[in-house]
Amino acid sequence: MNRAQNTSIASTMWLTVGPPELMEGNGTHDSADELEIKMGHCHPLVVHAAHEQNQVLNTNSRYLHDNIVDYAQRLSETLPEKLCVFYFLNSGSEANDLALRMARQHTGHWDVVVLDHAYHGHLSSLIDISPYKFRDLDGQKEWVHVAPLPDTYRGPYREDHPNPAVAYANEVKRVVSSAQEKGRKVAAFFAESLPSVGGQIVPPAGYFPEVAEHIHKAGGVFVADEIQVGFGRVGKHFWAFQLQGEDFVPDIVTMGKSIGNGHPVACVATTQAVARTFESTGVEYFNTFGGSPVSCAVGLAVLDVLEKEQLQAHAASVGSYLMELLRQQKAKHPIIGDVRGIGLFIGVDLIKDEATRTPATKEADYLVSRLKENHILLSTDGPGRNVLKFKPPMCFSLDNAQHVVAKMDAILTDMEANMRSCTTLQPQL
Repeated sequence: MNRAQNTSIASTMWLTVGPPELMEGNGTHDSADELEIKMGHCHPLVVHAAHEQNQVLNTNSRYLHDNIVDYAQRLSETLPEKLCVFYFLNSGSEANDLALRMARQHTGHWDVVVLDHAYHGHLSSLIDISPYKFRDLDGQKEWVHVAPLPDTYRGPYREDHPNPAVAYANEVKRVVSSAQEKGRKVAAFFAESLPSVGGQIVPPAGYFPEVAEHIHKAGGVFVADEIQVGFGRVGKHFWAFQLQGEDFVPDIVTMGKSIGNGHPVACVATTQAVARTFESTGVEYFNTFGGSPVSCAVGLAVLDVLEKEQLQAHAASVGSYLMELLRQQKAKHPIIGDVRGIGLFIGVDLIKDEATRTPATKEADYLVSRLKENHILLSTDGPGRNVLKFKPPMCFSLDNAQHVVAKMDAILTDMEANMRSCTTLQPQL
């Protein structure tokens, strides 16, 4: 890339290109809920990159530095060619807030379609488009429209449906049509590429392209939230939205959490068309810390580690192994209703009854508590708070997987024995 052919506007980069044991150093977790630490705590190469750049220069992104150009270039190589403009920020919440602003400016519309149980960040603008939060706060705004979660295990269209992707996409079409009948205009559809808070959901293949068609016809843009699931976590691809097909390209992609392995850095990637509309107002986008030389040095180091340690391939192999171990547990323990996921993004859905699939909420809470006593950190999510979330750092090993599942097996066996003898489980049950 010829750097002279690129323009930097504040934190914007235009490109013309076609790990719960905590250990010091490069420690890992048996399992962990959060993704800020993607490749183990304090990975030496990432720490070194930050230290070296801190000793040289750390300015804000108003001043063009090689690191921001190099980092944008490296990110561009992982994405479809269409996504060639990068805005650097501090957090995933900032990234999603900026994506919302860009969508509204580009389309001239205001409304947003989101998936039920979604969570996109802690800013006021994002609480408004996060059903997971707003239902317990001020409620749903008139400009927010909620579509069903594409959950093929307990949603309206399940694993026996002939084409759940089209069926769930038609629900989005129905939501959009209903909004338009009320005189509303849709600016964007926001979705995590793999809904996490919703219960570790893997949307059926082909769902996003169908949804994008309906959203584009309504004059909106498609925003893929990769904050929790990007950067090789799914193993098969670098980005989770790529699971939906080679030809599917979102209009905007947001990144955060794992992008800096704990360092506060985030990014919005979009098209030249969207970026030009956003900047046509003449109001400069500026971020005091986003895109600083130190942040970009850290981001580059993270990409280096992902490549050198082959963590994407590692996530694929270890994730497949972990899925197989968990499926064996499903065959053994009736409380496990579903095991779903890809790479190191896995959910275990606990149920009270196979026929009704009633969430086993208390049992899930008890299991998590017992695992914590064994120094294994898991959490629960989903509408019923009954889905065990497996999203460990990508250095999670085969031995880690065996250890976690063995402890889980022992606790479930103990739970079943107690239930058969009518013994009350403590402390949660």
